[in-house]
Amino acid sequence: MSSELRPNLVALNTIIYREVRRFMRIWPQTLLPPAITMVLYFVIFGNLIGRQIGDMGGFTYMEYIVPGLIMMSVITNSYGNVVSSFFGAKFQRSIEELMVSPVSPHTILIGFTVGGILRGLMVGLIVTLLSLFFTHLQVHHLLLTIVVVVLTATIFSLLGFINAVFARNFDDISIIPTFVLTPLTYLGGVFYSITLLPPFWQSVSLANPVLHMVNAFRYGILGVSDIKISVALTFMVVATVVLYFACAKLLVSGRGMRQ
Repeated sequence: MSSELRPNLVALNTIIYREVRRFMRIWPQTLLPPAITMVLYFVIFGNLIGRQIGDMGGFTYMEYIVPGLIMMSVITNSYGNVVSSFFGAKFQRSIEELMVSPVSPHTILIGFTVGGILRGLMVGLIVTLLSLFFTHLQVHHLLLTIVVVVLTATIFSLLGFINAVFARNFDDISIIPTFVLTPLTYLGGVFYSITLLPPFWQSVSLANPVLHMVNAFRYGILGVSDIKISVALTFMVVATVVLYFACAKLLVSGRGMRQ
């Protein structure tokens, strides 16, 4: 193993271990609340309201919304983990120690991103297991389901990183989730099919990136989608690559790293 690769691998393992230990140590704050929230969605929207709505897309309303709720939990937790963790490192000035160490910026970025991905996937798995108490899930395309959920967690982990880089105080890390992420998620086809919308609003909805992720994941589980899966996958792959290099460039430049 080369002299340059070994320290980077050690640093990567350390960052990932720290990130996982961070959210596992306070699991009542990081893993339990989203699980409780999703159970409330299952009960209120799936059981109570779903009985009045009836079938959607050839499935019960509960079956239809479960993939969207799983994706909602993955999105919010992968994003939230990175934005809070990296901004915390900035606030405590510990990120400056990493920046001056002989560790590649890519190692730092991958470490924080993987931490966000793991938390998002863990919460998504918990929500999936809880959903089995309310409905029956039969995965239609397993590989596609895994690819979509990993790409989604990666995209929002990288977006959380960008938010943390530009944030100057703790209020700044809540602005994007509140005023951008939440509306996009609720309008991303989690609770409805865009075929119910007028043609104009169907076209407008296609500009929502969350819609593509939710529908691709729903297709992986149920086999139904309002959009072309090839378009959704292409978008997610391109977004992942673009966001990664944008984050790496920010990290290399050191912009926003010193408070």
